[in-house]
Amino acid sequence: MNLLRRLLAGWTAVAGRFGFVQTLVMLGLFYVVLVGPVAVGMRVLGRDLLDKRMRDSDATAWRDAESGPPDLERAQRMT
Repeated sequence: MNLLRRLLAGWTAVAGRFGFVQTLVMLGLFYVVLVGPVAVGMRVLGRDLLDKRMRDSDATAWRDAESGPPDLERAQRMT
């Protein structure tokens, strides 16, 4: 029984190391194949999906909500 526990502990340690390396490889490939090219493409096309570029250095990033005026029917649907 003691031998089986030691074998299990050894196998768990080896499998944990393989899992860690496999995770790094998979995440690295995901970044190189998908995230990196999309980011480069967005940069080349000049797209700013998060609208982080400011037009003026003194301008504010505040935006008014795009919604209609408050009314009773809308308030009743929210409850």
